[in-house]
Amino acid sequence: MSVQTAAEVVLVDYGLGNLRSATRGLERAGASVEVTDDPDAFHAADGVVLPGVGAFAEGMENAEPIRDALVEYAASGRPLFGICLGMQMLLTSSEESDRAGQGDAEGLDLIPGRNVRFAEGRKVPHMGWNELAVERDHPVVEGVDGEHAYFVHSYYADPDDDGAVVATTDYGVDFPAVVANEAGNVFGTQFHPEKSGETGLRILRNFVDYCASR
Repeated sequence: MSVQTAAEVVLVDYGLGNLRSATRGLERAGASVEVTDDPDAFHAADGVVLPGVGAFAEGMENAEPIRDALVEYAASGRPLFGICLGMQMLLTSSEESDRAGQGDAEGLDLIPGRNVRFAEGRKVPHMGWNELAVERDHPVVEGVDGEHAYFVHSYYADPDDDGAVVATTDYGVDFPAVVANEAGNVFGTQFHPEKSGETGLRILRNFVDYCASR
């Protein structure tokens, strides 16, 4: 399938991302991808993707050298897309660091809120395919209501503002599968679009189109 638009996208390499699969997915979606931890590269990018696999505190520690650059990029109004742990890092804090005895690690605070663990009685991690329910309009979720995406996580976002929830998924509780800030340019998916087949590719294409239109 030909792609009508293209964008220059930076995929942030801070040591915890699924870089190969994410790069391949973004390229299939029509993006030109630069994998780097150099904040100077952000300035020329049409969009920045913050991937992530692992623990919240470790993610924030690894990302500390580029924290200010990510916050400044978000403030510029350009698209910043967090994936899985990368999405959780967009929030203010996480119960995960408390439970691990690592203190209260500080997230990027671009979407105010806290990441919380699934309640007792739920098998964790929540792993596998689950359905997306779009709660409000946002360019990244166009055409994916009722489709399925691939999840692997034990914590989920609990934003301070219910308006930050773009899509939900049911796992004994309706949790946010996609969140976004008020301006709409900072957003994230709890699932892995690069592992979510045609649904994920649609989301990545939506992201690339959004970057190209800014």
